Amino acid sequence: MTLEQLRIFVAVAEREHVTQAARDIHLTPSATSAAIAALEARHATRLFDRVGRGIVLTEAGRLFLPEARAVLARACAAEKVLADLAGLVHGSLALAGSQTVANYWLPPLIERYRGRYPGVSVSLAIGNTDFVASRVQEGSADLGFIEGDIDAPVLAATPIAADEMVLVAPVTHRWHWRPPAGPAELAEGPWVLREPGSGTRAIFESYLQGAGVAPAALRTVLEYPSNEAVRAAVEAGSGVTVISRRVVEGALRAGTMSLIDYPLPSRQFLSLRHRERYSTKAAQAFLDLAGAS
Repeated sequence: MTLEQLRIFVAVAEREHVTQAARDIHLTPSATSAAIAALEARHATRLFDRVGRGIVLTEAGRLFLPEARAVLARACAAEKVLADLAGLVHGSLALAGSQTVANYWLPPLIERYRGRYPGVSVSLAIGNTDFVASRVQEGSADLGFIEGDIDAPVLAATPIAADEMVLVAPVTHRWHWRPPAGPAELAEGPWVLREPGSGTRAIFESYLQGAGVAPAALRTVLEYPSNEAVRAAVEAGSGVTVISRRVVEGALRAGTMSLIDYPLPSRQFLSLRHRERYSTKAAQAFLDLAGAS
């Protein structure tokens, strides 16, 4: 078996679609299918079941997937060690960021980094805090950037920047004229929230618990997997939310939502790295730049 076959297998397994995987890894569907067929034939093991127009992993495929990912991560780590020998003239840097960090804080930092180290290719995967932590743990990301706390002893988390949390509401909401008197009144909402697993949601629920309000007591009407969807729902009048000021700054300036005068804790953006994996010069240079920003 070859690293290329493993790379193709992982791509197909993650997407459960040959054509989509082929497009994403810049191969033809026929070449992708042939690589999977060769891998299955070589080891006399079916890795996928063909169901209609789609494919799903067999039990053997599910067991093989984490091993294939681990091999690719080790190969990538070995390549990075060799790239470090040439300094920062060549190389790659894989980042993962939770949505607020990735969409509002990382882009200008990445652009500055590319200006200093044009020979280093940078990729960015975006998800919630749990997604970012898993990417760093499995080795598919060199660094992660999140806005929520995590429970992962194998990861080193370092504060990297501050972020302001704000309570916002539609301009027609009663809180526009009279802010909530205290935490108990917050439960009335109605609330539009990020999904469980997001840093924004975790920070808000932690605040509520500290104030003696059970998160389950909130009258939550909508949950969305992106900051942009939450912002749009609030602008449309669906409910109120707690969110990073970076996300709603434009809407506040435009007057399409109301900033409610209510004290909330600030939070820290955190950088994540694996304690036991080799830290490349490319990754360290990015952290140095982030710390100086």
